[in-house]
Amino acid sequence: MKLLLDFFPIILFFVAFKAWGIYMATGVAIAATVAQIAYIHVKHGKVEPMQWLSLGVIVVFGGATLLAHSETFIKWKPTVLYWLMGGALLIGQLVFRKNFIQSLMAAQVDLPAPVWLKLNWAWAGFFAAMGVLNLWVAYNFDTDTWVNFKLFGGLGLMFAFVIAQALYLSRHMKEGEPEAKDVQP
Repeated sequence: MKLLLDFFPIILFFVAFKAWGIYMATGVAIAATVAQIAYIHVKHGKVEPMQWLSLGVIVVFGGATLLAHSETFIKWKPTVLYWLMGGALLIGQLVFRKNFIQSLMAAQVDLPAPVWLKLNWAWAGFFAAMGVLNLWVAYNFDTDTWVNFKLFGGLGLMFAFVIAQALYLSRHMKEGEPEAKDVQP
């Protein structure tokens, strides 16, 4: 359910684009993201900082798209979001000596410190590359191709990266305490 909620705005953007074009799709994406954040706030009482950032970026770039009647702004939105996320990971590590990936995942996974560092750099690099790739597609292909890439290419690459990361992490995960066995006297 959470995965569907995370992809709710992009799926609606895709459907609205195919039915009504880029400007209606942009309005739908803004409304869907506002609804998503409102739902999260009501359901969980707390919205994560990255979710607020995503809302801000879609409102600013989507709003600029609608006001200027130029699809360029909405095409820049994924790149800006990717670069902000990657930049946050870099600044966290280099300036504040804080590994945000570790902060997010440490409760679920126990890894050695060097692996956490590699993971942080890998995510920062992935976000940087995704930002560049989004711009390359946006400026070298038509809008229909860009929208298809945004849904299928972007999500597909994210899925492949997460799978590759899981395979890498599985080699480095620390063993947990063995479960206590029921011993009958």
